[in-house]
Amino acid sequence: MPILQPLATSLALLAVALCLPSTAAPAPTPQAYRELARQVDENLRKEILAKWFPAAIDPVGGFYQNFDEAWNHTGESAKSIVYQSRLTWLACQAAKRYPARAAEYRKAAAHGFDCLQHRMWDSRDGGFFWEIGPDGGPLRDGEKHAYGISFALYACSAYYRLTLDPAAKSLATRTFEWMEKHSHDTRNGGYYEALTRAGSPILTPPAASSGTDEIGTRYGFKSMNSHIHLLESLTEFYAVDPRPQVRARLEEVFKIVRDRVVVSQIGVMNQFFTPDWRPVPDLDSFGHDVETAFLLVEASSALGRPEDPAVWLAARRLVDHALEAGFDLAAGLADSGTTFRKVYIPERVWWVQAECVNALLLMHEKFGRETSRYWTAFTAEWEFIRSKQIDSVHGGWYNSVSPEGAAPAGAPKSDSWTEGYHQGRAMLRVSEVLQKLSAGREAR
Repeated sequence: MPILQPLATSLALLAVALCLPSTAAPAPTPQAYRELARQVDENLRKEILAKWFPAAIDPVGGFYQNFDEAWNHTGESAKSIVYQSRLTWLACQAAKRYPARAAEYRKAAAHGFDCLQHRMWDSRDGGFFWEIGPDGGPLRDGEKHAYGISFALYACSAYYRLTLDPAAKSLATRTFEWMEKHSHDTRNGGYYEALTRAGSPILTPPAASSGTDEIGTRYGFKSMNSHIHLLESLTEFYAVDPRPQVRARLEEVFKIVRDRVVVSQIGVMNQFFTPDWRPVPDLDSFGHDVETAFLLVEASSALGRPEDPAVWLAARRLVDHALEAGFDLAAGLADSGTTFRKVYIPERVWWVQAECVNALLLMHEKFGRETSRYWTAFTAEWEFIRSKQIDSVHGGWYNSVSPEGAAPAGAPKSDSWTEGYHQGRAMLRVSEVLQKLSAGREAR
């Protein structure tokens, strides 16, 4: 067989792999890149930033978490470290992106950082509470979790990079050192995840628990979810504090994600592990697959290896498998399924679509000269987001829609797990990359 197949045959194979029609998207032009960049930037400003800032700023401290379908504030019962950290991080990025409104976003970022420093940080035992009540006291017996602490490290590092406030660097450093002392697994690598208030790993389910911790991992086990976000936060912190100890921990988590979490031969990830990193079977999360593709490339670049072929191979296979197993041209990326291409949860969840469009552009940027596959999927995914994932009446992103784009009536727009981080990061990066591609410049 000739090395180069005829174009028609190549496009037919592409169509089968992606559930696409027989024609791929037109080759991108500078004008097409610029128009898409404009659309993405508009989405970022109107459907994300304008919905949370300044509406989410709670005068008492931190950010309001609960907004209904029409963006009415519905009252507060608690504040979670994940939500508070993610909105703080988003405000930092907005301040850098939009100089004309930097003062407004810097004020929001400072408000969020103040909450992290004075309300979410445990002044008695150190570390960040998972959740505090309206009175500021810790909930859930003061339980802590590496996933939440990781996002606090991410936010504090971003706030320092924005402001050079020494208090932010100090808190980020204390966070890293607290994790080193209490959460890092010196024997097996990686991190223990659920922790008592005093910082002891919770290795067996507490009597009153359901058996799983705050992110759905069985107590005592390790998760893909926590470790890909630890990779993310350590990458950000390394830009603030490039000490050898920080680099060593970043390298460690990077290798765990690349070599133990990712099954690069197939392009999937294991979700759960025993403490010594033996995988526990479960579903394949397509959204986390494409997100991790980006996070691996980002961390590899931070470590000085932006063109590491092993990293790009793993990242590409993660994206390829998600496309082949869960993507539909007319309906975006499904939530989850199996290694061998069976979709179990077909809903189109907001963060999955955001991570998908980001990863697809990353692949197009790197491999677009050899295949139109990623551009075709990117333009289809973006059109699905624009036409189905966005609420045309009240604005903002729907949390979840059916493959046909139907949203459940009355679903909230914001709660402790639903905020602007995933779609904010995606729109920030995608609009920037499209602008650079329109000018014929390398975006990385």
